[in-house]
Amino acid sequence: MKKLLEILGFIALLQGAASLVNEFTGWNLGVVRRLDFLEGFELYADITLLVLGIALLSAAESGKSG
Repeated sequence: MKKLLEILGFIALLQGAASLVNEFTGWNLGVVRRLDFLEGFELYADITLLVLGIALLSAAESGKSG
């Protein structure tokens, strides 16, 4: 379970950061830009993914090893 949380946390953190880079530089990075239902809310989705990634990684670290 710990490994799954680490993987999901890393993916969420990576996607949030890539989408934020896209927001400020215009590069075509991140999956958030490809989701039509997030049109107009991309920045909020990016920040949410970053926070979710940090929370998942923290939960993986604080849990029992196994």
